[in-house]
Amino acid sequence: MLLTLKQASQWASDYINKNVTTANISYLIQYGHIQSKLEKGVTLIPLESLEEYYGQNNREKRWKNELGDDLNWALSFEKFKEAETTKHVHRLHPYKGKFIPQLVEYFLDGHIDDYKKEAYFQAGDIVLDPFCGSGTTLVQANELGMHAIGIDVSAFNAFISNAKVGTFNYVQLYDEGLKITASLKNRVARSGVIAFESQLAEKLKAFNNKYFPISFKRKVRNGEIDQKKYGAEKEAAFLETYSQLISEHHIDIQMPKDSTRFMKQWYLPGVKAEIDFVHSEISKIEDSSTQNALRLILSRTIRSCRATTHADLGTLRKPVTTTYYCRKHGKICKPLFSILGWWERYCKDSLQRWIEFSKLKTGTFQYCITGDSRTIDVFKMLSQVAPKFTKVAEKQKIKGIFTSPPYVGLINYHEQHAYAYDLFGFKRLDELEIGPLFRGKGKEARESYIQGVAQVFKNCKRFLADDYNVFVVANDKFNMYPTIAEIAGMCIVDEHKRPVLNRTEKNRESAYSETIFHIKNVQDEKVRSHERYF
Repeated sequence: MLLTLKQASQWASDYINKNVTTANISYLIQYGHIQSKLEKGVTLIPLESLEEYYGQNNREKRWKNELGDDLNWALSFEKFKEAETTKHVHRLHPYKGKFIPQLVEYFLDGHIDDYKKEAYFQAGDIVLDPFCGSGTTLVQANELGMHAIGIDVSAFNAFISNAKVGTFNYVQLYDEGLKITASLKNRVARSGVIAFESQLAEKLKAFNNKYFPISFKRKVRNGEIDQKKYGAEKEAAFLETYSQLISEHHIDIQMPKDSTRFMKQWYLPGVKAEIDFVHSEISKIEDSSTQNALRLILSRTIRSCRATTHADLGTLRKPVTTTYYCRKHGKICKPLFSILGWWERYCKDSLQRWIEFSKLKTGTFQYCITGDSRTIDVFKMLSQVAPKFTKVAEKQKIKGIFTSPPYVGLINYHEQHAYAYDLFGFKRLDELEIGPLFRGKGKEARESYIQGVAQVFKNCKRFLADDYNVFVVANDKFNMYPTIAEIAGMCIVDEHKRPVLNRTEKNRESAYSETIFHIKNVQDEKVRSHERYF
């Protein structure tokens, strides 16, 4: 039996009890997960191919077999679409290792859609995130009518967080963005890049249609084509055409070989010149909030314009200045020669996201402080930016913590945004990171991690209410958090094992979980245990 795209999406939606769009089905076809064929220009999918794919991909059953029956599938938030898990300002800027907003909302508010639990925080409470990252806790606290304070050793992380919860003159932001875009368009038009890219795109399309048809990825998956060998052959075959166009249009692709500056090392000369131009234009804007909003948009733009392959965007193996075989898309792709397209796209998208969030915002306080959570005097630092709220916080105390510390030996948090540190001149404090990738996962690194995270919680306890609740999101494969809690003078009272379905720049098919530790005051838990006993 053959189904159209629409029929296939309806069948799949009914089968897994979740909305599956025609775009989802097209994606599965494109990447060879399900079969298809063309009849009179119409894409048709065999029902048995759908049954095989979705039958094998009952993730809940498969993941519980791999990770254990104690996996709380409700906390997968599987029914939420990507647009909901990246809603409004949560997608203003890429950031590795962030949690989805629904997780924060569930544990702060006690309910979300059909999921309900005991509420540990109320509207008007103050929440602390000592590993603030990109500010997810701050944003969700605002939605829920709670105050929130963030701390992060990374100046750029604090910049992202504060920009997300910031208040802007949207008319001014739109106008200034429009002016810069117009100036950038004039600059690009004079450079000759448009004509070059137009011809290159035309040549690439014809080449890819011939050598990488829609059936290519399916054949790779079935072992009919050696992807590495075939891709290398076709990559070499197209390079002559590419080199000829580069020469004809006088496009500079020479990168400095000895530069330690990120901006020089990872951007083609023409792209680097455009970035500097936009940065200069932003610097001329007098209003600081508008300036910061546009700087965040520029940062998001330049992250997408680094001279690397699509498959290596998160790892940056080596600069790419020529066309190449792309493992991610299964065809020959090209580097970027202008930031204009991404800049224009992100200006529109970012403004829409800020406006969308503004309709949900409550009149509460959120701010991320740049500092070391192991030693920082939260209220003293906060008083420098918000003296009135600091008095409220000192009297009311912080009700609790919701945070996700770095995972040991996984990410270099400063390095993942090296482009922004280089361009904007933020001060780097790599040596103060807890559990960075460059220290590894060995015994010494794990011991350092335990002491570091424990010290953060010990320090933060000074500012918490006596009956605090702490929620920590972690993948604790080294079983470090019982020791961390003990050193900090805290007690783990509950654990929630959660499946993580969509991992950033990771294999989405591999079973993976994280644990949400519920931690309380040792003395408070002793009292509770005594009351339960009697």
